[in-house]
Amino acid sequence: MTTAPAAEADRPRSRAGRAAAVALSGVAFAEVCAAVIGSVVLGRGVAAALDSFVVTNAAMGLAFSMCGLLIAWHRRGNPIGWLLIADGLGHATSVVAVPLVQYGQDTGWPTAALRVLVTVGAYAWPWSIGLCLPLILQLFPDGRAAGPALRVLMWATVATAPLFVLEMGTGPDGMGTGLSGYLVLSGHAGLVPLWLVSEIRVVITVVIGLVALAVRYRRGDEARRRQLLWLLQAVLVVAVVLTVWGVFASGPVLILLAIPLIPAAIMVAILRHQLLDIRLVFSRTVLYALLTTGVAGAYMALVAVLDTVMRRQVGLGGSVAATVLIAVGFNPVRVRLQRVVDRILYGDRADPMRAVSRVGERLDAGLPGVLEAVREALRIPYAALHTAGEVVVSGRPPHHLHTYPLRYGKQDVGELVVGLRPGESRLSGADHAILRLLAAPLSVAVHALALSEQVQHSREQIVVAREEERRRLRRDLHDGLGPVLTGVTFKADATGNLIATDPDAARELVAELRTETAQAINDIRRLVYDLRPPALDDLGLVGAIRQRATHLRRDGIAVHVTAPDTLPALPAAVEAAAFRIATEAMTNAVRHSRASRIHVRIDADTQLQLRVSDNGDSSHAWTPGVGLSSMRERAAELGGSLTAGPGPDGGQVVAILPMGAS
Repeated sequence: MTTAPAAEADRPRSRAGRAAAVALSGVAFAEVCAAVIGSVVLGRGVAAALDSFVVTNAAMGLAFSMCGLLIAWHRRGNPIGWLLIADGLGHATSVVAVPLVQYGQDTGWPTAALRVLVTVGAYAWPWSIGLCLPLILQLFPDGRAAGPALRVLMWATVATAPLFVLEMGTGPDGMGTGLSGYLVLSGHAGLVPLWLVSEIRVVITVVIGLVALAVRYRRGDEARRRQLLWLLQAVLVVAVVLTVWGVFASGPVLILLAIPLIPAAIMVAILRHQLLDIRLVFSRTVLYALLTTGVAGAYMALVAVLDTVMRRQVGLGGSVAATVLIAVGFNPVRVRLQRVVDRILYGDRADPMRAVSRVGERLDAGLPGVLEAVREALRIPYAALHTAGEVVVSGRPPHHLHTYPLRYGKQDVGELVVGLRPGESRLSGADHAILRLLAAPLSVAVHALALSEQVQHSREQIVVAREEERRRLRRDLHDGLGPVLTGVTFKADATGNLIATDPDAARELVAELRTETAQAINDIRRLVYDLRPPALDDLGLVGAIRQRATHLRRDGIAVHVTAPDTLPALPAAVEAAAFRIATEAMTNAVRHSRASRIHVRIDADTQLQLRVSDNGDSSHAWTPGVGLSSMRERAAELGGSLTAGPGPDGGQVVAILPMGAS
């Protein structure tokens, strides 16, 4: 975190950096303007100003310097902005030297001054090609090398840059002005092997830059890849334009329109790379560039074949035949090329089964791994899973989001939220199709995770309940049964001491011993009953419930129990829960509803159903208390359910317990 004094100290440096960027870019702009105006005036017309050297260098000088200014202004710590300014300044300096030398020759300037101008012009622009451009490619977009090895190659690029400058600057041509500059080698033509090494070195440094871009693309996230695609898009367009210009010789205007795309793309990639979905633009550009090349090549090949076959100049018929053949083959080729390009830019979106397989392979990595697989499959910037218990996020949310429900059977288990790609306001049909396909494994994963969490929670509850029960038993044994047995031991010793000397006192102690022993026996029975009602082991579930009903009948309550003659073997936990629910329901009917008649019905098929109904007051809604909550908890612990409340004829409690619970 930047402290206030540090921020205050950094402000002058920031202002000085911005001022330097503005000054250098202003010099380049002034040089470009002077070069264009001077070429028009001295050439006595606009046609002279469209000379290839003036146009291309002026366009590069202006575009590189202005884009570099914006980057240096907003990203002062990124050296790419300064490299762009230096690149533009080199081209602008070279282009302004030409009309200045011509003007000096026309007005009689000293030869020494003119030779200085020629020297400056000849040595200015090679730095742009030999140093600035390769470094920009190697450092794009964050201004740092892509790795230790590439950092060494970057410094090698800097160290060997003067070789290309010497090749271009020491030549005797004088930039076409007829004058030779200073620092010219008389034996320049005899150093062809050295200059060949220099030009190979330029190619190698550019290749190193392209390798660095490929490494960054492979290692980078969605934002970094989008930045790189901006530059690749510009390079692709420039390559196409230069190819067309070289083949058809359409003039330097095409270069004028194409060259600024590279610095403009660099600027947008660094400052505003989320302006639109560059992947869609790049996909279409690659597709139609390949199609255009293929169509042109196919047309020329077909015309050549027809000309050879017919042994004459191909007329209208041959051209029409070639066009028809190309049109027939155009769409299949377009479809196949689109698949290849989409696979590169959009991953497995066009191959849903592969996308589902990729998601399935990442299930063992949990929901974060699943979301990463979804993002890779769709090449989307953001994905999130919203479930009842948590929210898992991958990536940064863009402005536009799309929510897709996840269902397991008839149950909603969550939502998948995906971020739309920059420049898109809605998902395409292909995206919707693959989302529908991915929803199934995602729903299973979310449901399985929820079940796993429930199992873990149940295990924790079992451990807690077991330890609580142990603590209760220890407390009851220590505070209740323990002191009683200790007192029995002491009185037994006292009785033994008094038998011979005081028989009457001994008999009184024996009577007390009997009373305390009976109390200890009652405590033991209570502890055993709390663990599991003994009547369940002695009488079974139906017999135990009927025994409890007999106690209520003694109080004047009519209780009727309906049950099958024999019940299937029930797990101990189900028996205990059913007995305690029935006992609690009958007791509540007597205490709270003032019922005079209670009916208990037990049915057992695939589940154990226990229904306790009474004829008590049913005019008021039941308020959940300890007893009602306890019954619901007992049913829920076994995976069952319990409903309770007033009915048409009185109160009613219905519990459904699974037969296989244990």
